Amino acid sequence: MALPEVSPIPEGYHSVTPQLVCRKASEALEFYKNAFGAKILGVNKDDKQNVMHAEMKIGDSIVMLSDEFPAFHCLSPLSMGGSSVTLHIYTPDADAVFNKAVAAGASVTMPIMDAFWGDRYGQVVDPYGHKWSIAARQRIPSQQEIEAEAKKAFDAMSKEKSAGA
Repeated sequence: MALPEVSPIPEGYHSVTPQLVCRKASEALEFYKNAFGAKILGVNKDDKQNVMHAEMKIGDSIVMLSDEFPAFHCLSPLSMGGSSVTLHIYTPDADAVFNKAVAAGASVTMPIMDAFWGDRYGQVVDPYGHKWSIAARQRIPSQQEIEAEAKKAFDAMSKEKSAGA
C-alpha cells in the first residue's frame, strides 16, 4: 500500500516560522490571544504540564511556542537578559493592535507614530521578553524621501542626545 504524498511545507505555514521560548508558556499563550488575537492551534504538554510545543496563528502566520527547558539550553529572553529579535506584525489598524497589546500588559518601547518610511508604526515588549513591532502601511515614499526624512529624524535624535548629555 502506497503512503500518501506529504508536502515538505505543511499547509498554512510559510518558509520561515518563528518559535518563541517563554517562561510560563501557558500564560504567554493567553497573553497572545488577548494582545494579538492569536488563535491557539494546538498545545502539547509533558507530565509536569510544561508546554513542550504549541502552535498559534496570528493573522495568516503560524508561531510556535514552548516553555523554557534549561537542561536543553532552551531559554527565554527573560533568562538571557533580552532578545535581539523583533517580531513584526503588519495589520490594517496598527493603533488598535498596539493599544490592545499595551492594555494586555505589553510595555511600550516606541510609541505608535507616523514613521518616515510610510508606516504607522510602534514597538512593544511583551511580559515574556519578546519584542514586537506593529505597523500598517500608509504610503509608499520614494527612496529619496526616505533618505531625506531619515536624515532629519537621526539629526533630531542626535541633537536631543547632545542636549541631554
